[in-house]
Amino acid sequence: MNKFIGLLSRRPTASPELLTLIVSIAFTLFYNNAFWQKVLDLHSPALPGSWLTLIGYGVLMTLVQYIVYMLFATRYTAKPVLGVLIMVAASVSYFTSVYHTYFDTTMVVNTLQTDSREAGELLTAGLFKHLLIFAGLPILILLRFKVSRSDWKVTILRKVGYFFAGVILLIGSALFIYQSLASEMRNNPEMRYLLTPGNYVVSLARVLTASQKNKIETKIALTGEATYEGGDKLKLIVMVVGETTRAANWGLNGYARQTTPELAKRDLINYPNVTSCGTSTAVSVPCMFSPWGKENYDESAINQHESLLDVLKLAGYDVLWVDNQSGCKGVCDRVPNIKLDSSTHTPGCDQKECFDDALREELQAKTKDLKKNTVIVLHEMGNHGPSYYKRYPKAYEKFTPVCQQDDLSQCAGQSIKNAYDNAILYNDHVLSGIIDYLETQDNYDSTMLYASDHGESLGENGVYLHGLPYLIAPDEQTHVPMIWWLSKNIRRDEGIDYACIQSAAGSHHSHANLFHTILGLAQVKTDVYDAKLDMAASCQSS
Repeated sequence: MNKFIGLLSRRPTASPELLTLIVSIAFTLFYNNAFWQKVLDLHSPALPGSWLTLIGYGVLMTLVQYIVYMLFATRYTAKPVLGVLIMVAASVSYFTSVYHTYFDTTMVVNTLQTDSREAGELLTAGLFKHLLIFAGLPILILLRFKVSRSDWKVTILRKVGYFFAGVILLIGSALFIYQSLASEMRNNPEMRYLLTPGNYVVSLARVLTASQKNKIETKIALTGEATYEGGDKLKLIVMVVGETTRAANWGLNGYARQTTPELAKRDLINYPNVTSCGTSTAVSVPCMFSPWGKENYDESAINQHESLLDVLKLAGYDVLWVDNQSGCKGVCDRVPNIKLDSSTHTPGCDQKECFDDALREELQAKTKDLKKNTVIVLHEMGNHGPSYYKRYPKAYEKFTPVCQQDDLSQCAGQSIKNAYDNAILYNDHVLSGIIDYLETQDNYDSTMLYASDHGESLGENGVYLHGLPYLIAPDEQTHVPMIWWLSKNIRRDEGIDYACIQSAAGSHHSHANLFHTILGLAQVKTDVYDAKLDMAASCQSS
């Protein structure tokens, strides 16, 4: 008995290189379920020779991680570095397995920009259980090890030896599966974003590098000149940026449920075929306010250039961004902006967040006595998941039962859709309320343009939430609703043929239309305006 207790009390000793190898093997075997599922879909173990290919993939994955992580593992840094990597791997593996999330640079930006409220909804019991098993236990085992000491010359020779041995084996395994690897990475490039924790580490490095570059380079004005060429009647342009609303569940688009009953009674234009610029807020919102759409998307250019709001400000407009979300992603940095919270808005707000009707209240408060042409952007909380049931007041819970858990995988599919549809039903009320208010403002030429930033997956093919790489993103994440309401005053004063715009609404549109349509509506002359992308240009009298 004493011998057994003695054995348990002994702490194993390992070099930093051996510890790194052990952890790298663990990553390959236990933290890459989503990647292995993808590989198994392509290489059935029942087929001849598949096992050799699968082993080749495992060896290659392990060696790539090992060679990189070993460079940062010394006697003093091995445990901290490997401990952090284990925590990252455990967290990432949970979201890739449960929500089918791909951790590319966009997803990393999303995680970095997520506020505490959004993050709290992702901290589920399922996540803590997963972290306890795949982070807590492995880290305890790691801490049991003693890192061996050696002379500095021996340490260098050992590290060099391990490194070159790893490189030689890496080249050999790569050559062994080269034909399969090259074909699959070419046809399924998104697979690299499933390799955990390398997917997060590499993407984080790219984001930090790009962020530093953007900080160094000065902002480049989109245009040296922007002038207002309209009449004396004041303009009030309201842009509503929706959140996570997909076109498939939009009542005006013919969805089986009428989720937009109030809007259906309005004289407005519905656009049923609109594609988003991205599958996440971090991509779509900056893109929506830039002159580039998805076809000409250039993240670096967008980050380094001023936005639509800057051009309108230069032309003499008062510009205001009102946010009920996690920020404007840089779009409103140079114009006045307000963040809604319970300290400034009692109606519709609790201690954690505000319902979107608070945006209408803020709009009314800020437009009581306008003296200049004004553009106000309202950024909704909308259908932000996974807690769809928190996005609307109880009075709008029409479709039941609803999923009332943050961990969507624990809910029945229909209950998830019920909660999601209730949130759209509430958004219908919010947008209708904004139109109600604008209709009373006869002193202005007013308009409201609404578009969602991206869509959402509700469990189709096992995928939840949003943020998949655009190349493989399902239609649910890229097909979004858009509506446009124009007051009779603005139609008359700007010579807009309303029937003409209505007739073209069924054609394909995208976020690329927003920048140029707003500039045209604002009657701002600038060299970045493209009439071909203005949804009203061809329907206006000269």
